[in-house]
Amino acid sequence: MFIGHLGLAFAAKRVAPRTSLGTLAAASQWVDLVWPLLLLLGVERVRIAPGATAVTPLDFEYYPFTHSLVAVLVWALAFGVAYQVVTRDRRGSATLAALVASHWVLDALTHRPDLPLVPGGSARVGLGLWNSVPATVAVEGALFVAGVASYALFTRPRDRVGAVGLWSLVAFLAVAYAGNLFGSPPPSSAAIGWVGLSMWLLVAWFAWVDRHRLRAA
Repeated sequence: MFIGHLGLAFAAKRVAPRTSLGTLAAASQWVDLVWPLLLLLGVERVRIAPGATAVTPLDFEYYPFTHSLVAVLVWALAFGVAYQVVTRDRRGSATLAALVASHWVLDALTHRPDLPLVPGGSARVGLGLWNSVPATVAVEGALFVAGVASYALFTRPRDRVGAVGLWSLVAFLAVAYAGNLFGSPPPSSAAIGWVGLSMWLLVAWFAWVDRHRLRAA
């Protein structure tokens, strides 16, 4: 799942209006922001296996430190506590922790049974939504559209950048999602890692857009 996670970030602005949309986006994708670094360092592993599922050719062989249930809960607690220490915003910290944890829940819906419950454990879960492209697009698309609509109605542009920036971001995410669905498999796991690290630029884009929007009256 990609745009589904970010759809939750957009929607969460209503729950935590003081929190930057960039921080909300980072929380929703946190484990996928950390994973590329561990992949490049050889700590976690992925194999390119065309046909692994209808949606993605990736076989997630080993990623207990970012995608096991226990690890994600630890990341969620750490993210929320860190934000609380810095901002003293309890609502924001709770929302961010929930967003980090929600990543595993949505992944459990989409992945085939490859998500570990605990690091080193043998149990794997995954309901396999990725085995159907139409079902995946319907679920992710609904989450994304609902989240963007919620954010667009809850906020208004401060200036032209606030309008153009938001809708250019939405368009870019839609195009990137289509490319992931219908593009060619990545050439190597290293390429996946470097592209994954570029997600941090999206976080900056989310933050930039949010600085140019105000809460609607």
